[in-house]
Parts: sequence; structure tokens; C-alpha cells
Amino acid sequence: MMVTNDYITVNGSGSGGFGKIEEDYIKRHHKHDVHDHQCSSSLVKHIKAPVHLVWSLVRRFDQPQKYKPFVSRCIVQGDLQIGSVREVNVKSGLPATTSTERLELLDDEEHIFGMRIVGGDHRLKNYSSIVTVHPEVIDGRPGTLVIESFVVDVPDGNTKDETCYFVEALIKCNLKSLADVSEHLAVQDRTEPIDRI
Repeated sequence: MMVTNDYITVNGSGSGGFGKIEEDYIKRHHKHDVHDHQCSSSLVKHIKAPVHLVWSLVRRFDQPQKYKPFVSRCIVQGDLQIGSVREVNVKSGLPATTSTERLELLDDEEHIFGMRIVGGDHRLKNYSSIVTVHPEVIDGRPGTLVIESFVVDVPDGNTKDETCYFVEALIKCNLKSLADVSEHLAVQDRTEPIDRI
């Protein structure tokens, strides 16, 4: 387990570093079938913005660049529905230029988003992730608990720890950016403290 600022990361199937609420959400929504040649992990981020703002960014399969700093462009083929495929262009600095991704799950009621990488010039083979967003109260105001989990093949020449560390670093950048964008929108939205509503 690793705790840094407001991130909690747990590798593998254990969940020793999470509180009961996080554990319950992970058991309910973040189930991955992990094989011996794969690694898996879950990350948690607390965002000082209401769920509707955070979810409005997370659910946009067609516009990941709204909060993902490494995405320069995205083109979706067909209508935005389960099974839709997007072609993502990756900014320089990463060991990839393109990624082909399929929308696996989009539940606006439960706030669950799932995607799978199906192609591209990178080493993330059989990558699949689930993101869930949950309402919480932070400093007396509406906040959001975001959980992102993934499973991916361990490339030849790498260890499970190295692979998890690399993917977790990318997800942490995405979650930090998601928090920055959401909190900026929340300030503009001027959400009142819960105890005043």
C-alpha cells in the first residue's frame, strides 16, 4: 500500500489501505479477472467538487482531453454508446502516439465508466479500467470520491511492480487534472455549503 497526499493506492487484490466505504465500493464495482501475467491496482482521489461536475467530465468518452493531460486529440467512430471505439492521439513525452479504446460501461445512474484498450502503439496490452464517482462531504461542502482501478498485462522484460508503478503514475496525473478542472468549475458554480442548503 502507498499513501501520497490524498491518494491511496493498493496493488493486487488486497484492500488494506482503504476505509470501509472505499472497500465497499471497490468490492461492488471494481471487479477484474486478474491472470498470473497481469497486474492490477485501485486508486482513490477525493475532489472538492460535486458529483455532477466530476461525472460530467469522466463520462465524456468522446472528449477525454477535457481533463486527461496526455491526450491531444480524440475521434469517436459511430454513436456514443457501449461498444463505441475512440482513436486517441497521445502527446509527446510518453512511449506511445496512438491508442484505440472501446467503451465497455457507461452507467449515468450509478456513475460507472469502463473502457478497454484494443489497439495502439504502446505496451499496455489487455488494459481495462473502471472509474466510479461517489458523493461525499469535504469541509462541509459537496465533494466527490473517485475510484479508478485497472488490470493490464505485464510486458516482457518488466515486473508486476514496475508495470503497476508506471500505470499508477499516469492515472495519478489524470486524477490530479480531473480534480483541478472539477474544482475550478465548482468555484465558478459557487456551490453553497451543505449545512446552508
